[in-house]
Amino acid sequence: MTPPEASAFAVELANLRGDLSRDLGDIKTACAVLVERSNRVEQDVRDLRSDTEADAAALRAEVEDLKRNRWPLPALGVCTGLGSLGVALYALVAR
Repeated sequence: MTPPEASAFAVELANLRGDLSRDLGDIKTACAVLVERSNRVEQDVRDLRSDTEADAAALRAEVEDLKRNRWPLPALGVCTGLGSLGVALYALVAR
């Protein structure tokens, strides 16, 4: 190679090295942003899962309270039947 060609080659090589360094820097920055977003999304998912589990536990407790405080329908049916039997017997005897 002649000295002007060698000089041009060295300049072009330096330009390529600079471009490559800048592109690698851009790639590293983009990867860092993606990692940060991924970490943030993972934290959001953990928070959401925790909130959902807490809400589900509260809902289960609420359902259990409702079950405990509901009317005892079988016992109420027996009492109504016995009351009806008593009224029928009274009507029969009172005649």
